[in-house]
Amino acid sequence: MAPAVPDETLRRYLFVAIDRATRWVFLHIYGDMTEHSSVDFLRRLKLASPIKIAKILTDNGSQFTDRFTAKDKKPSGRHAFDKVCAGMGIEHRLAPPRHPQTNGMVERFNGRISELLQQTRFDSRADLETTLLNYLKLYNHHIPQRAIGSTTPIKALKEWQLRKPELFVKRVYDQTGLDS
Repeated sequence: MAPAVPDETLRRYLFVAIDRATRWVFLHIYGDMTEHSSVDFLRRLKLASPIKIAKILTDNGSQFTDRFTAKDKKPSGRHAFDKVCAGMGIEHRLAPPRHPQTNGMVERFNGRISELLQQTRFDSRADLETTLLNYLKLYNHHIPQRAIGSTTPIKALKEWQLRKPELFVKRVYDQTGLDS
């Protein structure tokens, strides 16, 4: 992610998590793509998510795995992200190498974000971050998703919570609008 922002000379990186069942999205922007950033993202995701996170699927970036630096090309379990996942009781799965279709939901969402970034002029980094967070609210609360019966991710979360409350760690709430 590198739109032209007058007060910004460094690249910014968008970390995105999407719940497969409800299409609920969480995102956060970082100044790098390191183990530290991936671990911070996972901790923020766990705090924000109303859903108990049992499994997480990531790509094979070095911020998530040591698969390609390990001797036998398999994850060692010693990577910081793997350790934090294990400590949280989350199974960490890796997408097959060179197979972005496996993470298609994130790829599609990132495509939407790319369109937004190309169509919008930002006056500052804060303006960029505010725009992304507003889009996140819009997406989760107001944009129906065909794959989940033409409902919004938040409505899908609420329906899941009614049917399977044991899958949740906190109550799902609606938000009244973008300014709230």
